This record gives sequence, structure tokens and C-alpha cells, in this order.
Amino acid sequence: MLFSLEEVIDTISAVGVETFDIRTITCGINIMSCADSDVNRCADKVYEKVVRVARDIVPTARILEKRYGIPIVNKRISVTPVSFLASAFTEPTAVPIAKALDRAAKELGIDYVAGFSALIQKGFSRGDQILINSIADALCNTERVCSSVNIGSSQAGINMDGVYRMAEVVKEAAQRSADKNGLACAKLVVFCNAVEDNPFIAGSFLGPGEAEAILNVGISGPGVVRAALENSENLSIGELSELIKKISFKITRTGELVGREASKMTGIPFGIIDLSLAPTPAQGDSIADILELMGLERTGCHGTTACLAMLNDAVKKGGMMGATYAGGLSGAFIPLTEDAGMCRAVSEGALNIQKLEAMTCVCSVGLDMVAIPGDTSVDVIAGIIADEAAIGMINHKTTACRLIPVPGMKAGDEVDFGGLLGKGPIIAVGKQSPKKFVTRGGRIPAPVHSMKN
Repeated sequence: MLFSLEEVIDTISAVGVETFDIRTITCGINIMSCADSDVNRCADKVYEKVVRVARDIVPTARILEKRYGIPIVNKRISVTPVSFLASAFTEPTAVPIAKALDRAAKELGIDYVAGFSALIQKGFSRGDQILINSIADALCNTERVCSSVNIGSSQAGINMDGVYRMAEVVKEAAQRSADKNGLACAKLVVFCNAVEDNPFIAGSFLGPGEAEAILNVGISGPGVVRAALENSENLSIGELSELIKKISFKITRTGELVGREASKMTGIPFGIIDLSLAPTPAQGDSIADILELMGLERTGCHGTTACLAMLNDAVKKGGMMGATYAGGLSGAFIPLTEDAGMCRAVSEGALNIQKLEAMTCVCSVGLDMVAIPGDTSVDVIAGIIADEAAIGMINHKTTACRLIPVPGMKAGDEVDFGGLLGKGPIIAVGKQSPKKFVTRGGRIPAPVHSMKN
């Protein structure tokens, strides 16, 4: 190792920052061995395997928190996409699997469990259909289960039938959880170019190319970067980039060493570190605050996309030097309700959904935790998803939508989801309909630069 964990912690402590944390330790578990044509027998097998494999995750995290004084905010599990199992079910439902995962998470003290997922970038299998038809039920009848569906990729194009179906699911999940402000949608992500080793919720799943079990770590750290930038007023662009790279290296190194320690203690192989800056609703832990310290009057003003691109690049460059195996999404997240600075920018009129979409061209993921008016139509939701997927497909990057049409609320209202999901304004969306386009069906062909073989 380049330097010890204690030296890394001392370095970060010297900055005078108290907001560095490990956002998540995520245990990936392959549940293909649980396959059964009877969904209830399969659910029992899934429950048993998850509890057995992940039994030491929470105790290990607690020991490491006390040993090194670094909070590990979430302990999570991700599993093989449940749609793979659903193809064998004689009954057309996957809800018992979601309930089994939720029960296992509660028993283990796990915060979230993900992988109630399907990969439909080129079309639907029977298992995909069963899984997608079960999403609203599953999310409304569990507390900790998260779902994701990949509807496009740079190699396959965009499955527009999948886009429209997922827009329907988003709308249904919001309506079914209207008593909780559409909270079920906060646990549902629609991806283009989903990755196999993402440790972050709600889009995590254990990809088919992964090991039987794996430990992946996601760091946080906007507060650390913010503190480092507080005295950067006279730095040039190059010097600013270098400063961000250095602090990104330090927090990534710390995260990887914590992950490797957890791997030794649990006996589960270490996978990757996702070197993302993941904000929280807490003051001082905001990506928007960082952008404004870099020189923007308010996030969303002209220059924001360039500023975010520079931040994202510097985080990746510094983080890659600090990690043996970098993976996941890796970059700067720009969720709306989870970032107090982003919410402030929307409330003040500096940031709208069009600018937010432009920012997703250079950020780590996409339109994340975006609360929209409850009366937004399925057609408009499908158009938003398709736009975001197109950005990912053309640019060979992961993009995603975690949209929450909040029942009964309109643009300018404020919604509170609680905890890490945060609170913030309902953002206005376009009223004109893309219905004729999004309902044509079929698949948007992959771009010409996908032909690399």
C-alpha cells in the first residue's frame, strides 16, 4: 500500500473536515443457485442464501466505524437481476422474491437491497415481463427493496417499447404510494448503459459477469472537497483541477483501504471502489456548493456544465490513482432532492430541468431524485426517459432517470421524502406531448460508433 489507513485519515483530519464518510459497503450476491419454478420455494432459497452470505456485513461495518472513526452511512446488498430467475416461474409474479429480500434485509440490519431488476435493452424475455409487471407491487409492499431496469445501451440502441412501459410503471408506482408522496419511485431507476458493479442505490445489481459474492464500496466526500476549495479563490483553472485531484485521491484511498479491511474480515472478495462524490441533504455536503466555490454565482447559470465537467474529470483522475480497481459509476452525482444546494438553485430559478439535463451529459449518472408534478403524463415521462437514454447511448456513458411524479403536487411545491432522500421543490417539466414519437414502438438503432468489433 502507498500509505497506511491511519496516515490517510490523519491527512484528511488535517484539512479540518468532519463530513467525510463511506457512503456504502455493498455486498453483491449471486442468487442464480436459488432458481426454482415455484416462486415461493425460490423466495425461501433467496432468503436463506442472502442471510447466510451477508450475515457479517453490518457487524463488520460497525467495527470498522469504531476502529477508524469514519461513518459507513449505508450497508447494502445487491443481487443478480431477479428477472433471470423469473423466467422459470410458473406463476406470473416476482413479488414473493421482493418480500423475501426485504425480510432478509430487515433481519440483517441492511439499509437497502437492490437487484429487483431487468435488462431489456434489446427486448423482453418472459422473466423481464414478469419482473416489470411486479415492480409497483413490490416497491409498495416492501421498505428496503430497490428496482432498476436497463432500457438501452450504446451497443443495442434504445428499446422504446421498454421506455414507454417503464414510464407507465413510474406513474403507477407513484399513484400506488400517493400517501407517501410517491416514495416508491425513489426506489426505481431506469438506466441506459447500466453497469454490473454499481454499489449505489437504487440502481445496484450484481451483473452476470461478477463473482459468486463480492464487496463493493462507494465513497462520499463532497464536504471534503468543499473544505479544500474554500481558500481557492486565487487559483487558476489548472491549479483548481490539481487541488480536486489530490483530495479525490485521498478520500478514494481511504475508501479502498476500508473496503479491503472489510473483505478480510468477512471473507468476501473485494471488488471495486466507486469513486463518486455523492451528496447528502446535509448543509455543506453539496455538489452545488462545490460548483459555486469554483466560481459560479449559482448552480444552473451559464458555465455550469463546463464547471461540472471539470469537477467530474478531476474526481476521476485523482480517484483512479488512489484505487486499484475503480468501477461503478465514478464521478459527481447531481441528485436533486438529496442535495440542498441543488434544491436552492431550483427554488431561486437558476436551475431548470433543461439545464439539469445538459449537466447530465458530463456528470456521473443522470436525472436523479427529480420530483416532478403529479399530473405529468406517461407520454412526457417516456420522453424524459428517452432523452436521458439518448445522452447515454450516444456518449457511451451511464445515464439514468429516477423521476418521482408526486401525486397532488405542482411545480414550485415542496416535497419531503425524509432521511438521505431529502426534500426539495417540484421542478416544472414541458407540457407539449411527445406521444406520437414515444408510442411508435421498436428500437432506436445503436449509433454508428457502436460498431467496434
